[in-house]
Amino acid sequence: MPQVSSDVTSSPRRATHSEFVRYWLRSVLGLDRAIAFTVLARGWASVAGLITVALIARFLSPAEQGYYYTFGSLVALQIVFELGFSLVIQQMASHERAHLSISSDYTITGDPIAHARLASVIQKSVRWYSIAAVLLAAFLIPVGWHFFSTHRHGGQTVFWQLPWCFVAIAATLTFQLDPILSFLEGCGYVAKIARLRFAQAVSGSILAWLALISHHGLFAPSMMILGMASAAFVWLVGKRRLLFGLLRYPPGPNRVHWRQEVWPFQWRIAISWICGYFIFQLFNPVLFAFKGPVAAGQMGMSLSLAGALQSIAISWVNTKSAPFGTMIARKDYAQLDTTFFQALKQSISVFVVGALIVWLGTIYMNWAHIRFAQRILNPTSLGILLLASSLNVITNSEAIYLRAHKQEKFLLISIVGALLIGASTYFLGREYGALGMVTGYFSVGLLIGLPVGTYIFIKYRKLWHA
Repeated sequence: MPQVSSDVTSSPRRATHSEFVRYWLRSVLGLDRAIAFTVLARGWASVAGLITVALIARFLSPAEQGYYYTFGSLVALQIVFELGFSLVIQQMASHERAHLSISSDYTITGDPIAHARLASVIQKSVRWYSIAAVLLAAFLIPVGWHFFSTHRHGGQTVFWQLPWCFVAIAATLTFQLDPILSFLEGCGYVAKIARLRFAQAVSGSILAWLALISHHGLFAPSMMILGMASAAFVWLVGKRRLLFGLLRYPPGPNRVHWRQEVWPFQWRIAISWICGYFIFQLFNPVLFAFKGPVAAGQMGMSLSLAGALQSIAISWVNTKSAPFGTMIARKDYAQLDTTFFQALKQSISVFVVGALIVWLGTIYMNWAHIRFAQRILNPTSLGILLLASSLNVITNSEAIYLRAHKQEKFLLISIVGALLIGASTYFLGREYGALGMVTGYFSVGLLIGLPVGTYIFIKYRKLWHA
């Protein structure tokens, strides 16, 4: 009986179409599960943001739109209480997680010292955020009340008081939950957290739309935050065995000594994040105060579009922040650099394509006299804003890489950037409005942020890996 040729039996199986697509998505676009869910979440946020923008234009007056976006800028003051904890928690957890294994039933095995230190991280975090959340609520409500009371403009009367109190209280809820999600990301649940972010984006958007459609538009920000908090709470209930186990685990003498080990890194992160407020969140309040809520609304909507693009693009790098920490703990620098530079190239490409689509779309809407064009910045101002955001994609990626080493080397550039952008936002915004603001913003990024940030990145990458 003739034998079957071994060449036939061992010939490689031809890849199916679905396998080819999966290979192309992973190898060419760099889409792993974490990035895919993050892009879904931020893609949903972008598409949902367009729907939200349309609903705002339909159900809110131009003045109410200004209040809507200025609410978000003032709520961002929570960064003063956050002090960079979430990023520090993620990196601390990822470095300890490198020496541990977590089973599907949330049993932790491995180095007992790393286990104790991991427990210490979450215990200290929960204690701090419980206190800070109370302080945050006591701070936000009166500060916002004073701002809106003292910067009233003629025209339509806007009933902002109760919506503002609701959004401030809702912000304290997510403030307490976000560090726990950052901790679990550091523990290796990157893809699952990314999937949760998608669920949060969906639930938050739906509740916000219901508020807008029911003519309670200024409650939409608080409803969005509550939707996100509810989705996170439900998901965390399923992780209670892991979390309660770590919260009850006695760290003993192996606890993390925060003042000696973490604070030298954290205080730099804290100052950098506070500086970020003056870089990214000062536009709307300044325009609201000097040019009125209509101008603030145009800037807020434009920042929302640019921020959505930047958020999607940076996903390729940001979702690898915890894996970067694990690679560094294992001294796998070659894999670290390969992963980072591939992700950076993909991030820049995604942003450039998205920015061109948005900018050309704005030009068309103005040319066609579409009414919605009056709710955002003109093409010149928006184009400059998008150019500034493209620089942020690069410098933020470099910062993520360096911070994965549990070091903060962007402190000086953050301080200088905050001072210069804060000053240009105030003085140019007061005199020239949105165009002056975005021109100053872009100039500081081009002349200082990008060149100095890249120099710092190259210097310390070579130094630490030598």
